[in-house]
Amino acid sequence: MGSLHSTIVTVSSKGWVVIPSLFRRQIGLKPGMKMMVTEEDGKIVLTPQEGDPVDKLYGKLADGESLTDALLADRTEEKKREKAKIHSR
Repeated sequence: MGSLHSTIVTVSSKGWVVIPSLFRRQIGLKPGMKMMVTEEDGKIVLTPQEGDPVDKLYGKLADGESLTDALLADRTEEKKREKAKIHSR
C-alpha cells in the first residue's frame, strides 16, 4: 500500500467535499470520473470506478466496414432478387 497522507477538509452545506489535488494526482482522478461511495465501519470510502464499458467501446469499430452501408447494400440486393422473382412468374 502507498504512503499514508491525511488532511482536513470541510463538508459544504450541500454535502460536497473537495478532494485535495495531492490525492487526485496520486490516484489519477480526472474531472467527470465516477466514484463509488461506501460506508465501512463508520468511515466513508471513495473508490474510483472504471468508465462505462459501452463508452469505452465507442468508436472502436469506426475503422471497419460500416454496418449501415452493408445493411443498405444487402437490402438493395434483396429488392433486386424480389423484383426478379416477381417478374419471372
